[in-house]
Amino acid sequence: MEELDLKEIFKMLWDGRRIIIVVTVILVIIAAVYSCILQTPKYQASTTLVLAKVESSEDKASSSVTQTDVTLNQKLVSTYSQIIKSKNVLGQVIENLDIANLTEEELRKNVTVESIEDTEVIRITVSDEKPEYSARIANEIGKVFSEKIVDMYKINNVYTLDQAEADFTPYNINPVKYIILAFAGGTFISCLGIVIKNLFDTTVRSAESIEKNLKIPVIAQIAYYDENIVKKGGKM
Repeated sequence: MEELDLKEIFKMLWDGRRIIIVVTVILVIIAAVYSCILQTPKYQASTTLVLAKVESSEDKASSSVTQTDVTLNQKLVSTYSQIIKSKNVLGQVIENLDIANLTEEELRKNVTVESIEDTEVIRITVSDEKPEYSARIANEIGKVFSEKIVDMYKINNVYTLDQAEADFTPYNINPVKYIILAFAGGTFISCLGIVIKNLFDTTVRSAESIEKNLKIPVIAQIAYYDENIVKKGGKM
């Protein structure tokens, strides 16, 4: 394997420009077809919940919010996030909406729950192939979850901050992004392949190559002799 300088690398890339172009164009076409035709569009909708003053379902006399309430709510955020994706909540959501052919496990994979850092806000995001379904499911999860908290903990501290609204722009389809990645990837892979191929290619192609690698001068060269051309009366 021989070392290559920058000039040689540019030369071999220029000589292999057809390969680079073909590989890049093929990958760009594949990316465009996949993102525009083959990929199934999915839509997202989010509803946000806020944990307010911890209020007993049996005692609503006090209306002031204390630091204890805030601290408790912040600690409950992580627990509530797990409850939202529980079988108890998701099963009730599917039953309430009467969604056919949807299991709890499938719904769980399409639900993302995140807490806004250092706040008492929880965001529930639902992905679905139908934009109106993603919004309906997100809102129903928030509703069922609030009801379950009252039943389980006997407290009423979950309130809907923002209702989910259907977004008719698919979040997972971005042809420009895929095409740019395919272009960059195709160019990089083809260039890398050409360089590696030349690095491991020990074929001697010129007198200059011999002088460079063997460190000895070339004192004579023999012209290529093609017997078939001579027999036909051609010139060498």
